[in-house]
Amino acid sequence: MTGWISGIVAAAAMLVGATGCGTGGGPGSPTADRAAAADRAGLGAVAGIVSDVEPSVVTILVGNELGSGIVYRADGVIVTNQHVIAQVSGGKAEVAFADGRRVAGRVQAADEISDIAVVKVNRTGLPAATFRKDLPQVGELAVAIGSPLGFENSVTAGIISGVNRNLPVSGQQGGQGRPLVDLIQTDAAISPGNSGGALLDSQGRVVGINEAYIPPSTGASSLGFAIPSATAVDAVEQLLRTGTVKHAFVGVQLATLTSAIAERLGLDVRAGALVLAVVRGGPAGKAGVLPGDVIRSFNGKSVASAGEFSARLREVSPGDMVTLGVHRDGRDHTVQVRVSDRPG
Repeated sequence: MTGWISGIVAAAAMLVGATGCGTGGGPGSPTADRAAAADRAGLGAVAGIVSDVEPSVVTILVGNELGSGIVYRADGVIVTNQHVIAQVSGGKAEVAFADGRRVAGRVQAADEISDIAVVKVNRTGLPAATFRKDLPQVGELAVAIGSPLGFENSVTAGIISGVNRNLPVSGQQGGQGRPLVDLIQTDAAISPGNSGGALLDSQGRVVGINEAYIPPSTGASSLGFAIPSATAVDAVEQLLRTGTVKHAFVGVQLATLTSAIAERLGLDVRAGALVLAVVRGGPAGKAGVLPGDVIRSFNGKSVASAGEFSARLREVSPGDMVTLGVHRDGRDHTVQVRVSDRPG
């Protein structure tokens, strides 16, 4: 049954040209309308934003590889992507600052699932960035700062193109070779070396940490993705406290239910998170969730996509009991699931 559902979902996704799932506008090339929206959001203010925040963005060098990072605390704590420092030897990396100084850095802790790492340098009085707590809205100004291809402190600008995006392994570059979930999408150009750098709003606040992009070879244009600031901050604080990050886990594989998929499956609902598979012995499986179910709410909050489900899951902790609204066989059901910690 699971393979049958997955096959229909894949076919329907090709039919509608889907490359991801989320609540924002669909991916595509920049248009005149989007450019106008970005201008209204304040493209003229980019120079001032960069002047204020550039000292908080660093370049991280690991052997012949490099990425970017952001000053998290004035006492030398820097946040970056885990995949930026994955090849580090002996926990050591070099950190280059906007003022021209280069100092030795040490990887203090890292988490592969969230793709967040903490690097410590022996410098104080650093200009720590401000991290925004809430998600940006689609259409807001987006400014990316990083070191693409080694060009330190390069700046690109665009808009927020979507939120709650999920990115499959096959479509991405710059990530970890695993599915990435609950991301911010932007058309501000992101390239190799941008990973770990800052995605900023019109007030110069960090709204995301640049993580991955879909390469032009796929026919895509300006499709970049960033980890939301709230997710990154939560991971950093856990890494600083305990050296590890706990991740809520229910044990389901999901796809966004679209009208085309619903029609092919003969479903009487047109939105939600479609359950493709359930981990045997996992929390959802123990609670009675089945392949083919459509999850439509999470603790009373609506779920219109797989990305929204991922976002809701990030709001709870291992050990919490959550209530899922599930549609099955033409009827709505309520399922209580005890969330666990994601297996290593």
